[in-house]
Amino acid sequence: MRTKERFFSKDRQFYKTLFKMLLIVALQNLIAYSVNMVDNIMLGRYSQEALSGAATINQIFFLVEQFALSVGNALVVLCAQYWGKSNVPAIRKLAGIALRLGIICSLVITFICAAFPQRVIAIFTSDSDIAAQAGIYLSYIQITFILFMLSSVIMAALRSAGIVKISFYTSLVSLGINIVLDYFLIYGIAPFPEMGIRGAAIATVISRVIELAVVLIYSIKIDKKLVLFKKELFIPDKELRADYTKVYLPIMASQVLWGVSVPMQTAILGHLSADAIAANSVATTFYQYLKVVVISMSSVSAVLIGNAIGQGDDKKVRSKARSLSVIDIIIGCIMALILAVLSKPLLSLYTLNPSAEVMAYHLMIIMCVVMVGMSYQMPVSFGIIQGAGNTSFTMKMNLISTWCIVMPLSFMSAFWWKMPVEIVVIFIQSDQLFKCIPTFIKFRRYDWIRHLTREE
Repeated sequence: MRTKERFFSKDRQFYKTLFKMLLIVALQNLIAYSVNMVDNIMLGRYSQEALSGAATINQIFFLVEQFALSVGNALVVLCAQYWGKSNVPAIRKLAGIALRLGIICSLVITFICAAFPQRVIAIFTSDSDIAAQAGIYLSYIQITFILFMLSSVIMAALRSAGIVKISFYTSLVSLGINIVLDYFLIYGIAPFPEMGIRGAAIATVISRVIELAVVLIYSIKIDKKLVLFKKELFIPDKELRADYTKVYLPIMASQVLWGVSVPMQTAILGHLSADAIAANSVATTFYQYLKVVVISMSSVSAVLIGNAIGQGDDKKVRSKARSLSVIDIIIGCIMALILAVLSKPLLSLYTLNPSAEVMAYHLMIIMCVVMVGMSYQMPVSFGIIQGAGNTSFTMKMNLISTWCIVMPLSFMSAFWWKMPVEIVVIFIQSDQLFKCIPTFIKFRRYDWIRHLTREE
């Protein structure tokens, strides 16, 4: 007898796992985001050139993050399904493939930065004082590219099996160490000399080393689910490598294309007015903190949907996906309401001139609307559809929306039509709204469910 397909999942364990993972992953992402905020505050109090120099190199690190995310997300897509099938040896082999790819990517970027530091820095700034500070920072930070990549890939493998607490604890330790070392090394407290940006760089390197050490110790000594560091991790597998490459390439293209567009969008506003820069900086700071929840929902959705597909019941996959999509909208509305209610109290914390303050308030209201659209389309497209194995849809959608619609309209509205800053921001953020349409259409077709695992 055929069982009736439920519109929403009735699986209580599914919801329990969802909210437990969401809370932990959101806290971990929030802490990771706060690390950059702490660095900015401490260096900003030290000198403007030091702050600008670190910010310049952080744009390079942002590119490393995009490669790390693409390597890790592709790993989650496949490993989550294998975890659903309880095939742990395949997960270890895939983790080994991802680690080797991640090491190659990070080594290439590190080599370019080490061999041609001034040319790399010149891409982002022409100011000699900022370039000098950036050069000092880069000379230390470049080693962290490999460390960060290794930590990210290992944590992605663990996340595919629902192991997320280690990511939270690791980020918490990293934040604590970074704050303490920044304070002592930047300003020269106690027995340490005043090192400025060099001290910030050394603090970051030490934090990354300890971060990787914690992840390795957990994976080798504590984890009993995957036990990653067994012989399968080091055994090449041509079939699994082909499967991984097929999943990875569209994700990497989508991630990098989006990553390149972000600094360009910021640059558009940076060329409008000093008020626009200040207002956008204030508005996006609060928006980014709430966006952490959306990104976390995408990560958790990818794991849960992949696990469900691996278990082989497509009816349950569709029911769980529908449940997730409705929860996404509810979360988006709640966060939009929070941002709207807190907008004026939060603005009161800043000292802005009247025109910048009004502009910042307008931008925060715009972000409230954007938040609802983003909270639906990002977890559904990246979490559910991409997490289910259909990686080409998000690549095509991002390519068309970002580079064929958003970027041209943003440039034209800012520099040709000379529109108000608020309208320019609406164009810049518009993809978070209109991408909801193709995402909803694709989602309701249910042709995104892909069984990517191989039989043992």
